[in-house]
This record gives sequence, structure tokens and C-alpha cells, in this order.
Amino acid sequence: MMGIHETLEKYWGYKCFRELQEEIITSVMSGTDTLGLLPTGGGKSITFQVPTMARDGMAIVVTPIISLMKDQVDNLVGKGIKATYIHSGLTLGETQRTLDKCVFGNYKFLYISPERIASKLFIDKLRFMPVKLIVVDEAHCISQWGYDFRPSFLNIATLREVFPDVPVLALTATATPDVVGDIMDKLSFKNGKVFSKSFARNNLVYVVRKTDDKVAQLIDILRKVPGSGIVYVRSRARSKQIAEELARNGIPADFYHAGLDNEDKADRQNKWKNGQTRIIVATNAFGMGIDKPDVRIVAHIDIPNSLEEYYQEAGRAGRDGKKSYIVMLVKNTDKATLRKRISDSFPDKEFIKKVYERVGNFLNVPVEGGYNQVYDFNFVLFCKTFKYPVIPTHSALNILTKSGYIEFIEEIDTQSRVMILASKEELYNLPDDNPNLDIVLQAILRTYSGLFADYVFINEELISSRFKIDTQVIYDSLLALTKMHILHYVPRKRTPYIYYTTSRELPRYIVIPRNAYETLREKMANRIDAVIQYAFNDDTCREQIIRRYFGETDAAPCGHCDYCIAQKQRQLHSTKDVADGIMYMLSLQPRTLAEMLETLSFPKEEIANVLSRLVNEGFVKISDDETYSTAR
Repeated sequence: MMGIHETLEKYWGYKCFRELQEEIITSVMSGTDTLGLLPTGGGKSITFQVPTMARDGMAIVVTPIISLMKDQVDNLVGKGIKATYIHSGLTLGETQRTLDKCVFGNYKFLYISPERIASKLFIDKLRFMPVKLIVVDEAHCISQWGYDFRPSFLNIATLREVFPDVPVLALTATATPDVVGDIMDKLSFKNGKVFSKSFARNNLVYVVRKTDDKVAQLIDILRKVPGSGIVYVRSRARSKQIAEELARNGIPADFYHAGLDNEDKADRQNKWKNGQTRIIVATNAFGMGIDKPDVRIVAHIDIPNSLEEYYQEAGRAGRDGKKSYIVMLVKNTDKATLRKRISDSFPDKEFIKKVYERVGNFLNVPVEGGYNQVYDFNFVLFCKTFKYPVIPTHSALNILTKSGYIEFIEEIDTQSRVMILASKEELYNLPDDNPNLDIVLQAILRTYSGLFADYVFINEELISSRFKIDTQVIYDSLLALTKMHILHYVPRKRTPYIYYTTSRELPRYIVIPRNAYETLREKMANRIDAVIQYAFNDDTCREQIIRRYFGETDAAPCGHCDYCIAQKQRQLHSTKDVADGIMYMLSLQPRTLAEMLETLSFPKEEIANVLSRLVNEGFVKISDDETYSTAR
């Protein structure tokens, strides 16, 4: 096998590793459980992809972000590396085929969502795979002290039972000391190592602006700071509204959120990456896997819930090492808005139980039924049907997830896929009464390969454009061919899912445990207090607050945030006042240092320092008798 440097250059085109990457890789390859704390954009994927490619065997990669899972698999496949993924959006047949490929097909990477680990099918197949590394991405999700705790991550302990001698690599961009300890505990680290970069980013300038008109202030800032940027908001409607307002004011902008079609997302993202769109106004759905090096500004027009979220989103700026600005816009009412998020995130327990009951009714899941089943779940229709408020209902589903009753899985976008069922001979005998069937079938066969062996993802818009066939004709023809058992067509769909991790219970038996409610509510309150302290403080360096929050107790002032710059300006102003006082006293008559220290109402050390500077610069002279006078 190749060494790690040769592997890095062959597949990724780099001649050397970034800071800490090589140390993490060396640790993993020695069989040591390892936790890597690397900032957003710090190259976390290299730390497990390189060692896996540099030796025999494969890696299991557990990640909660399905879109990122797909992106990484596509990137690996594009390099000629065998990689695949499993998540709750796949059918049982698709999951079975994917697992078989990993057992028999010399695959190097299997990406899985954490809830899949609970499947007996998965564990049974896993035992036959040559697993040499277990990777836990977004590892803060396994910690109850993390800002994004997910109970399904606790399933990862099962992987350790199956492969007790295989090292674990846990990766995250943000973790407080409590979270670091909890990650290592939950993953049963044995003499594990922690590699952590400082949370300081010397090229990032943190700025907070207090204003009653955030949009006007944002426009003013974007006119002064050139270059590409991201503006983060907390609602889809607001992303569109602000993007349109920026465009009206001559700033090329577009919006991005999870509700857009995949093609639309890709188009907007590419236009922004290519510089056709200067500013992207987005919810937190934007940013994962985005590696645009020249982002000059990241602005938050709505305050995030935690410094973890803020730091991750801020980390998308200045990846080229050049000076970039991280701006938070605040107004006095934001404190109350932030604290209301606590009650919205933790609604009354009786309301949570009622939501659980009505989800079962809505999905027609019988009591004691549903276990290990996945159901399409139209969240918007559910809220409308029962006249439930959206945010508390969404929170109730998340708490039920944390309590272990369901998995509420959002925004899974499954691309259309086709597998040919008929033999090649049978394809020549299609009925003559519908010529579109043959036209569409031939178009698919000319566009895609491997259709007889497995499901292949297709793009109806691409086929329509290439062969000048109406998309509705393509859709209707593929459904007709499916009914004829010529092929099996799974149309694209995007919908949230409810996955029942236990059989449906009666509401009176639902128990919301303390660690899924009270403990997390207290942690959220503490995180919001930390954000408020960051946003509304006037007496501490911004970066120092962030670094201390993440455990860097010895963090010094950064010297370039808005607070530090204001301090320097105040000091310069104060120095001028001291110099003016000294020069005025000496213009009246020569003085000794003692006289000036006694007369001037400034700190003695500052008077002595400024006097020494005035002597060095030739404005003041000193006589043999140690008296000072003006030099002119």
C-alpha cells in the first residue's frame, strides 16, 4: 500500500497536510482512539479518507447530515474510489443491495446515518465487512451537553461491540470541555488522544453592531466591505425578503434554504461560488460542505442560539487566510426574542404527548404497531390539520426523538431512480400502441449504464433537455413501464419521515426523561446567556469570549475585533491627552518628573511612558539637573 503522503497527492493533489491532519492520521493508524477538534473548513474528511486509502480494509463513517453524506460519496466516486451510503430514505431492498456491495465489492467507505445502526440487518451484514476504522462526524451530537444532541448517536456503541479492536476517530468543529469529555465517554475511548487547534482565527475580525434598522445597517456594511459574503437568517421567508431588498439596493444577492429543489440549490450555490451572485442570504441549511475560500464577510442578521452555531458559521469566511469580517447585527429586543426560543424549544410536556398521539393517528399507525417502520410525514399538513403552532410542534417532535420514541428525519431528498427488470430480449417486444414508451426507454438506455444490475439515479430534466421529450411524458411513460414490469421507477420525492424506534404507545405511557427535557432546557438557557453576553458586552474582546467559552482559559485579547479596536482608539486619545498636559506644564516652566506626576491626573506609569516618548521624539529635552522643558 502507499504511504499517507503519496495517498494524499494521488487522490487529493496536495503535497502536504494542514495543521494537525498528519498527527490525527498517525494516531488513527497506530490503532488509537482519537478525537479531532478542527474548525469548519479545516479538512476533517482528509483525516479519515487518507488512512483508509493508504491501507487495506474500509471505514464506516457515521454522519447525521444526509446532504453532506451524498456530497462526500459523490466526490470520492469522482476520484475512482468505491464509496456508498445508507440512510432512512432508502428502501429495504436498496439497503440490502448496498450492504451486499460492501461485503463483496471491495468498497472503501460506507457512510451511514446513526439511526441505521439500530437495524439488525445492518449489524448482521456489518460483521462480514473488513472494517478498519469507525468515524464519527459531527461528534458533538453524541454528547448530551452538545448543542445538537441526537439520541440515535448513542447507537454507535453497538459498532464498538462488533469491532472492539477497531479504532474510533471522532471529529467535530466545536466542543466545550464538557462535550469533549462526554464524547470520549460515550464512545468508550481507550487511552484516547485529543488533537485540538486553537479557536483563534487571526484573519477574522469579529464585529457587533447595535441598530434599530438591521437591513439598512447591513446594506451600509456590504457597501463598505467588498467581496463575496453570506448573510444568515432564521426563516425561509426572511431569506427571500432580505435578498430582494439587497438586490433593490444594487447588491447582487440571492437566497437559499432547505425548501428549494436540489437543482435550484445547486444553481444558486454555483452562481455564488462563481461570483455571479455576490451575497447569499441563507438559513443554516447553507454552508455544510461549502468550501469557497474568498468569503470576505459573514453577517448574522438574526442571532443564533449558541456560540457553537455562530463559530461554525463564522468559520466559512476567510479560508484563504485573508482578512474577513464576522458581523452580528443586534437590537435591544433581541434579548427577549432569544429567551422566547427557550419556551418554543421546550413546550409543555402534555402538549408533547398530544403531538405523539396525533402523529400516530395522522399516519394510521396502530397502538403497539410501527416498530422499525418508516412513514412519510407531511409536517406542514399535520400542523394545519390539528391547528398546531409550527415551532413548538417541531420542537415536540425533536424531544420525542431525544426521548427515544421516534426519529423525526427532515428534508430527505431522494433522487429518481430506475432499474431494468426485463431481459434485453423482452425490451424488443414493447407494445406498439404507445410509441412514447420506446422513446423514453431508449433515451434512458442511451444516457445511463448499469440499469440491468441495480438502481441507477436519473434526472428527468436532463433526459427532457437532451432528447426533447416533455417531462410529463417521461414521468407517465416510466410509470407505465413499471406497471408492465419492464422496469422499476422510483420517482423523486422530498418529504420528512417519521421512523418508529419503538412500537406506538398510548400517551399515558409516554415518559419524557429529564435528560431529554429539563437538562437540555437548562443547557440551552446557558448557551443563550453566553450569546447574549457576547452580543451585548462592552468590556471584553469578542474573540476572547468565544475562546474562553470553548475552554481556552488563557486566551488573550485578539487586538482586531471591534472592542479591541475601540480600546486602541481610546488609548490613543488618552495618550494625546497626557501629552497635551505635559506640554502645557512645560510651556509654563521647566518641571521635574515628580512635579508632573503629582500635578497631572493620569496614571503615573502612563505619564512616565508618554514623557519618555516625547523626549525620544525630540519634543521635550532633559537637563543635567533632571528637569524637563520644551525643546522648541
